[in-house]
Amino acid sequence: MRALAGMLLSFAALTPLAHAAPPAPKADHPILGIWRLALPELRCVETYRFRGDGTTLVTSKEEVSESEFQIPDVPNAKGFYKLEDRIVKDNGKKDCSGEIMKVGTKATNFLRFHPSGELFLMCSDETMEACIGPFERVEGEEA
Repeated sequence: MRALAGMLLSFAALTPLAHAAPPAPKADHPILGIWRLALPELRCVETYRFRGDGTTLVTSKEEVSESEFQIPDVPNAKGFYKLEDRIVKDNGKKDCSGEIMKVGTKATNFLRFHPSGELFLMCSDETMEACIGPFERVEGEEA
């Protein structure tokens, strides 16, 4: 993901990916909607719009980017959803961490949702040892 590029780059394996439309997540998938990640140490907020067609729109400081994502319908036995994401558009401006992400960058992370469905953590693997968050659901705004 382009968010927190400085932090996530240490988490995610980044490689170019051939273009193929991702399968859409199920209509009631917990990832769908708008999520915010506050980064007080950077005095910045990132906003993620996970759409039902398998695309995201992300704003991070001056950066605006779009990506395609894949996520399973249910978490694995450890309670994590494997999120695969590939950037398809980017305005070439710096994100909250000062990075500029490149179109074609792919990232794989693991999401763990709070039972309320209102928060999730994004982790580098299927443990809770290297995570960022919480990402907080934004209610009352259009996805």
